[in-house]
Amino acid sequence: MRIAVNTRLLLKGKLEGIGWYTNETLKRIVTQHPEHEFIFFFDRAYDPTFVYASNVTPIVLMPQARHPVLFYIWFELHIPYILRKYKADLFLSPDGLMSLNTKVPTCVVMHDLAFEHYPEHLKKSHKFFYQKYSPLYARKAKRIVTVSEFSKSDISQRYNVPADKIDVSYNGAHDEYKPLTWEKREQTKQQYADGCEYFVFAGALHPRKNIVNLLKAFIIFKKRQRSNMKLVIVGRLAWNYKEIEEMRAEMPFKNDVKWVGYLDVKALSKVTGAAYALVYASLFEGFGIPIVEALQCNVPAIVSNTSSMPEVGGDASLLVDPQDPEDIASKMEQLYKDEMLRERLIAAAPGQVEKFSWDKTAARLWDSMMKCVS
Repeated sequence: MRIAVNTRLLLKGKLEGIGWYTNETLKRIVTQHPEHEFIFFFDRAYDPTFVYASNVTPIVLMPQARHPVLFYIWFELHIPYILRKYKADLFLSPDGLMSLNTKVPTCVVMHDLAFEHYPEHLKKSHKFFYQKYSPLYARKAKRIVTVSEFSKSDISQRYNVPADKIDVSYNGAHDEYKPLTWEKREQTKQQYADGCEYFVFAGALHPRKNIVNLLKAFIIFKKRQRSNMKLVIVGRLAWNYKEIEEMRAEMPFKNDVKWVGYLDVKALSKVTGAAYALVYASLFEGFGIPIVEALQCNVPAIVSNTSSMPEVGGDASLLVDPQDPEDIASKMEQLYKDEMLRERLIAAAPGQVEKFSWDKTAARLWDSMMKCVS
């Protein structure tokens, strides 16, 4: 069988949520199924590390699809042509976009509908595109895969798609994320937090990640506790970050907030593993990979009580109202003062982590792909 795949988000050194999902699932699927041929569609020069095996043929399709007009050209004009040219039996698109102009059975991965819940966080052009085309994609696709039971229900109800057409394939966490020795924790704290304990946030910085409320909560926490606790924020400035930068420049205790930018997996796994706790008060998530990454390191998590995050954090997390900095600060304070509570959350982490692995993710995605051609 010849399987075509949209791999435009496989970007060396820039893998984030969807890119990680694409990388971790495809490298398993390709190597586990050498009997099939895979054609990878990139939209720019690709790194050879993403050509996982000899049964992969990489193709570069221009233009670089990073704007709605270019999305349309790429998916509605170039993709149908290249699918016909290579006589593909199946098209897999892991980033929520697909072609309406092809008869090739399509399996699309819709990670979440954040653009429906928080449209104000997107540029008007992107909001219009996603809101117009995503319902059409959902109805056109042979199978839909998503990353949580919450997102499955959300897609089904909002787009009036039968629930039995949607499969759940949870995210996993990289094997690099694991509990650290005391020595490694101390080295990492020294490197990133002046040798102090710290809360950590990891993710691209944009309004939906709720960084401003996290900073407000940290200010409240510091005023109440007057401790040496730091806040380490890992991630690149993504979009609509003006308010974050203003808050960063003007806030009290700003020297206790460490902004370290984007880190590769090796560095980020250490920063996560050495943290006192993860604070992930995002407004909305289809999944929330950093939560699993923290739990895999035996680091407890403070997560939002919205969307998929209670499902992912389980009994190894404390829930907060992301719209309420007082509530976020209260949970940070509670975890800081109650070591027995922290130990209970840490003890629950391994059981929660067992639900999530990239091996399971890839197997479930493959099953969904096979449903498309059965």
